[in-house]
Amino acid sequence: EVQLVESGGGLVQPGGSLRLACAASRFTFSDYAMSWVRQAPGKGLEWVAGISSSGGTTTYASFVKGRFTISRDNAKDTVYLQLNSLKTEDTAIYYCAKHSTQWADPNGWSPPRSQGTQVTVSS
Repeated sequence: EVQLVESGGGLVQPGGSLRLACAASRFTFSDYAMSWVRQAPGKGLEWVAGISSSGGTTTYASFVKGRFTISRDNAKDTVYLQLNSLKTEDTAIYYCAKHSTQWADPNGWSPPRSQGTQVTVSS
């Protein structure tokens, strides 16, 4: 069974930064695209960013607007999300999600079963 473990969340002031990490195991990480998705309080899951299996292609939701950067290290079976210029509306639980192909279709990720990592942006 796929295992994904997120870390790096926390409480940060508006305008601050965080770096999230997701350690993957029990599958061949380098064969699959990965995405980050989030769930704000009282709302559904929302796709944030995706990266192809090789790391050569990245895509972002329009609300990211250059503030976030997704990356991956296939040698470490880990995907990252750098969050900059955080806003209060970025408060959510952030999850990583696995795709079934090498391409990060924004609609093609598997619903996460992991715990996620809480990001709270507040002054």
